[in-house]
Amino acid sequence: MKPVLRFASMLLPAVLTSMVASAATPDSQKTRVYIDHAWDTLTRSMDDCASLVDPKVPTRPVIYLPKDLPMPASLERIKQSCNADVRVLPKVIRQLGDFSPEHLPVQGLLYLPHPYVVPGGFFNEMYGWDSYFIVLGLIADHRAAMARGIVENFLFEIEHYGAVLNANRTYYISRSQPPFLTEMMRAVLDDPASFHSKAEAHAWLAHAYPLALRDYATWTRKEHRAGDTGLARYFDLGTGPVLEMRNSDYLRGVIDWLLAHPSEDPGYLIKASEHPDDAEAARLKVASCDVRASAVCAGAWSKGYRLSADYYLGDPAMRESGFDTNFHFGPFGGSTHHYAPVDLNSLLYRYECDLHDFAVQLGLDADAQRWAQAADARKAAIDKYLWRPELGMYRDYDFVAGKPSAEPYLTTFYPLWAGVASAQQASAVRAKLPLFERMGGLTMSQHRSGVQWDEPFGWAPTNWLAVAGLDAYGFHDDARRIATEFTGTVDRSFASDGTIREKYNMESGNADVKVSAGYTENVIGFGWTNGVYLKLQNLLAAPPSAAHQTTDAH
Repeated sequence: MKPVLRFASMLLPAVLTSMVASAATPDSQKTRVYIDHAWDTLTRSMDDCASLVDPKVPTRPVIYLPKDLPMPASLERIKQSCNADVRVLPKVIRQLGDFSPEHLPVQGLLYLPHPYVVPGGFFNEMYGWDSYFIVLGLIADHRAAMARGIVENFLFEIEHYGAVLNANRTYYISRSQPPFLTEMMRAVLDDPASFHSKAEAHAWLAHAYPLALRDYATWTRKEHRAGDTGLARYFDLGTGPVLEMRNSDYLRGVIDWLLAHPSEDPGYLIKASEHPDDAEAARLKVASCDVRASAVCAGAWSKGYRLSADYYLGDPAMRESGFDTNFHFGPFGGSTHHYAPVDLNSLLYRYECDLHDFAVQLGLDADAQRWAQAADARKAAIDKYLWRPELGMYRDYDFVAGKPSAEPYLTTFYPLWAGVASAQQASAVRAKLPLFERMGGLTMSQHRSGVQWDEPFGWAPTNWLAVAGLDAYGFHDDARRIATEFTGTVDRSFASDGTIREKYNMESGNADVKVSAGYTENVIGFGWTNGVYLKLQNLLAAPPSAAHQTTDAH
């Protein structure tokens, strides 16, 4: 197996994190001060009463413990001080799908042993892929203990809840999120402040490695296979509509949008009664969802229509992808489960390369060979199904229809970050920057759907992965230019209203985000924006290399 190209920024000496302030503009200095304070504002823990509240389920705080874990003394104390209801899950969970959360009498927060950083002020739970970018930011800001604690929380999730979860809520217990676990592990292991000695770091890796194998196994199960492509797909191991939509009008909004745009309905709509009789309810259980068993299903009706059973497979898969909501994988992401996506398979290639490197460090030669072979096989499948030489870019593959996605998506840069692209492929993808680059950074797509993961909106994680990938393949000027554009957007927005946001408008280069469908809020916080901002500032603070390119991408 060829060595994976690592982040250029990961190769920088640790002292560069202290260079940012001296190279910063007045605006960026103010942004940095905000971020420094924001880590504490966004920190949650199980012994903080305010952290136990779920704004999506307004009930008395409920905490669930794993079946196989003794009651921690801290929870005994907060039962009284927080008026919290502490319960135990009814069974031991070994993998996603072992337990259906709809059988619980009340939904609640899943216990984690360490404090963690949430995405934004609205949230009180620890999210899967958000946390990778948060961990990068915490390490860049010299908060190694918090970063390590977050990764250890994910190891706890794998051990007791079956995998890295979408987030630590009972209603998320059937799905994961984009797999960044081994990259979080690597970030912690590469930070000298995370451990007292090399021996401690080695022992930590020896404990974490088998748990990472269990998490990886989630993505090779038959449910997560993208047909016979040898690639993976996003897929929720639960059944029916997602439980967190119980108090939301989201699904009715999907129906109304499809009714207003009949030519864009892929077949998600089916005629049905608002209050079906027993015979119709039995038919809907197959054609749509179980109106008798699911309150979310029963309420998902508008103007004589309900949503199809296939939509109810695609909607939770879209949520597992993190791209909630997009129109790239069908309206409202309702066909996400039909695709072998570029992003997921690039992440899994990186996961396999990381596991190879960890196995080498642990002296597990047979494992190392197995992971090298797995990475090589995935690269071959990526080249076969996802690389489009006639387009000079990677495209998601609809394995149900047997064709690539019709439109480009910013995830075409993920293979550069993962190191799976050849030099020629990377150069071709780099030439597609004009499709995505705007005044404020990189937008997700060219599709103006009105939802938040499409044009003209841009996000910190996808901008970072593209920048890091470009930099790793030697396109340093492109990387620095985009880093300047995106950090400038964050600085301008912060100067305007004193906040850092979940997402930004790449055309206007500010936080003027008007989402017309799906989730409309632009949450304040924001964990992954904080982390990416610091990483981009580190990259910009690095002295230009003599090897830097001299030709602009445009």
